[in-house]
Amino acid sequence: MRKVLYIFGLLTDADIAWMACTGTRRFVEAGEIVIHEGVPVASVIFLLEGEFIVTAKGVGEVARLSTGEIVGEMSFVDSAPPSATVTAHGRCLALFIDKQALTEKLETDVSFGFRFFRALAVFLADRLRDTVRRLGYGQAGSLESEEILKDELDMTVLDNVSMAGDRFRRMLKLLGGPS
Repeated sequence: MRKVLYIFGLLTDADIAWMACTGTRRFVEAGEIVIHEGVPVASVIFLLEGEFIVTAKGVGEVARLSTGEIVGEMSFVDSAPPSATVTAHGRCLALFIDKQALTEKLETDVSFGFRFFRALAVFLADRLRDTVRRLGYGQAGSLESEEILKDELDMTVLDNVSMAGDRFRRMLKLLGGPS
């Protein structure tokens, strides 16, 4: 849940409302694959409730993602096909934002684009930091851990965490989900 707070802390209420109105909220059933490794995806997916399992061919399970995570973001950024398969572990609630609609919004609203890509950069940096930590290359914590290091994140991000929680709850309310 902590990751969504950092992401939503960098976006505005209007950004969140746009995502909620533009995206498609749907339940993903246990075992349903939302992203197939090597197959292009049409959406960026925000996990609103539940858990996704990420697997890669030849490796097996590489991650478990929980509320507030984003999937499909790497393929959105670089247009390469997904490098892993993402499957629902139990029934999940997710918001699917069409990549074409998101691209159009980014092209027509430069301020949104700045905030969105900055939030995505923080998210991806944390994901990389967590991977490096799991591989034993350092002691850096992740947004999910309680051991975030001093000066690890921009103070602007930290200042907006409380607002971000409110934004996430408002998005869920706009989507008719749990609040």
